[in-house]
Amino acid sequence: MHQYDEGKRFLLLQGPHGWFFNRLGKGLRAAGATVWRVGFNQGDAMFWRNKSHYIAFTEHLDQWPATFRKIVAEHEITDIVLYGDVRPVHAQAIAIARDMGLCIHVFEEGYLRPYWITYERDGSNGNSRLMDIGISEMRKALEKYDLELPDPPAHWGDMRQHIFYGALYHFFVMILNQKYRNFRPHRDLSVAQEFKLYLKRLWLMPLHSIERQIESWRVRNGGFPYHLVLLQLEHDSSFRAHSPFTSQIVFLEKVFRAFAKGAPRHHHLVIKAHPLEDGRAPIRRAVRELTLQHDLKGRVHFLRGGKLAQLLNHARSAVTVNSTAAQQVLWRGMPLRIFGRAVYDKPEFVSQQPLRHFFARPERPDARAYRDYRHFLLETSQIPGGYYSLGGRRQLMRHVVDLMLAKEDPYNALISGDATPRQQLRMVR
Repeated sequence: MHQYDEGKRFLLLQGPHGWFFNRLGKGLRAAGATVWRVGFNQGDAMFWRNKSHYIAFTEHLDQWPATFRKIVAEHEITDIVLYGDVRPVHAQAIAIARDMGLCIHVFEEGYLRPYWITYERDGSNGNSRLMDIGISEMRKALEKYDLELPDPPAHWGDMRQHIFYGALYHFFVMILNQKYRNFRPHRDLSVAQEFKLYLKRLWLMPLHSIERQIESWRVRNGGFPYHLVLLQLEHDSSFRAHSPFTSQIVFLEKVFRAFAKGAPRHHHLVIKAHPLEDGRAPIRRAVRELTLQHDLKGRVHFLRGGKLAQLLNHARSAVTVNSTAAQQVLWRGMPLRIFGRAVYDKPEFVSQQPLRHFFARPERPDARAYRDYRHFLLETSQIPGGYYSLGGRRQLMRHVVDLMLAKEDPYNALISGDATPRQQLRMVR
């Protein structure tokens, strides 16, 4: 018998671009819960169909904490739901919700993306409970279950839909936001600038694809050893909130300096930009300048996004701040060096070497420890599916409502021995 809390009253804040939160609200209502949604702009409003349970926040942001407390009291809210826990309106709501004893549901992109999304309680990324759960505790929890580690599905991912819904969302905010004149985006660019960058990205995708394929072919067929640098979006919440660097360029300066001093002279450096990199940061120009500054001409390659797997198959090591792409590095048993707070930052499989020494002779991870860590994630916070495509949302809804209604969060349930075996581990591929 499922142990579900009854009488739940959910308040949804901001979610991923597109229809996921709307579909989630429908699923929670079907389970008997009451669901409200707070919208901060017209993009939020356009992707929420149940207008009778929609609350428009139109005041200045300094009024948000008081308004949030009022909404919780008036509607007797028991749970809040949000996507990403560090944007200002979410961070403030979380702090208040903790004081009021509310349950906090946090969605994020998958730690094991692109085949899964992340569902946790209280916090994600550097604020996740995973930061305090050691490998030994994970192994002890897994011993209670006789389950094999699953393979990823043969095909999943919705990058084009992600970009499309991002552009559409910002279009609504830019054109129809008269009601929300006090709205300010949580990123540095204006809504119009964000919209133009999404359009530019969509327009240039074919050209960028050709360019990427050519450069990837050169790397794969160059016959030289290389080290991979995994970049992130500079405005990504994980980078901004859990990184020691003010920009990706500052990070690249550190990498180039260490590579020039430590790596063997015949080794190369491959810089891989994030698949959603839109040019707001002058990364390509910085790579050219740093290449000349450190006398690395002919040894540095820049790739604009693309698939990671083929590059990893031949790389010697990888370096990143705290990108989730590093999980693919560890899955292959490759040496990894990171610099920010990350849920996978465990001493068993993330190198602690100074970067110069890492490039000279990188230490390999404990592959068995990482396998156990990955298994723990797949039994707990990683849900198969995606936010942006219809098929991805349909797959998520097969599991996510039950997880949200459960009395214990996924980590506690597995550790305590009360978890139901995760049926999604046996997906048809």
